[in-house]
Amino acid sequence: MAFPEPKPRGPELPQKRLKTLDCGQGAVRAVRFNVDGNYCLTCGSDKTLKLWNPLRGTLLRTYSGHGYEVLDAAGSFDNSSLCSGGGDKAVVLWDVASGQVVRKFRGHAGKVNTVQFNEEATVILSGSIDSSIRCWDCRSRRPEPVQKLDEAKDGVSSVKVSDHEVLAGSVDGRVRRYDLRMGQLFSDYVGSPITCTCFSRDGQCTLVSSLDSTLRLLDKDTGELLGEYTGHKNQEYKLDCCLSERDTHVVSSWVQLSGPAAVTS
Repeated sequence: MAFPEPKPRGPELPQKRLKTLDCGQGAVRAVRFNVDGNYCLTCGSDKTLKLWNPLRGTLLRTYSGHGYEVLDAAGSFDNSSLCSGGGDKAVVLWDVASGQVVRKFRGHAGKVNTVQFNEEATVILSGSIDSSIRCWDCRSRRPEPVQKLDEAKDGVSSVKVSDHEVLAGSVDGRVRRYDLRMGQLFSDYVGSPITCTCFSRDGQCTLVSSLDSTLRLLDKDTGELLGEYTGHKNQEYKLDCCLSERDTHVVSSWVQLSGPAAVTS
């Protein structure tokens, strides 16, 4: 008689705090891990961007060059470059090793809420309170963006890039997906100002958080509402969200206004 195979255990979510990073940056506006999760970036209201080894709690480098608070940052896939955006309306490209500013891109009419590299780190996409997304060529010396996406009717709060697609959330309550290969725009109305958007790992869905304290899972192609998740009470601060590695759990958190950053496992 053969016994049935045991069911595989589901992935476990972080349960305990491993380390607290005393960032010394005033309000921490964003925390971003690099691709493999070995390093993280903290964005401060003191105009600095800091690179950490989060498990050791070691500060590796401080990047100074913004004229106002840093609101978002991202690392390239090869870990050689960083980009950041802030309240000074600038998008900054950094060399990780030297800590030097490689380029400063200017053109937004308001603060830059969100930045992302494309997969090859040849283009930076930035979303701003000025209702536009701008695409900056990292290799060119041209000061103007190579493309401008201005369909949003209010500030752009979130931008994510996946292959040939750009996913954007706006305070106008719409999540927009740009298919750059086909030159098409798809838009879904959520109703409440959007604070964060992301693709699922399998590329079939999008996750959207908004100021009505609700996270929504949408079918990427049809816009069908697949699920709603509540628990946070969020009406003022930015709520971030993501899906776990196997798309089995929805994770959300709010931006910390002051004090240290925490790393969980």
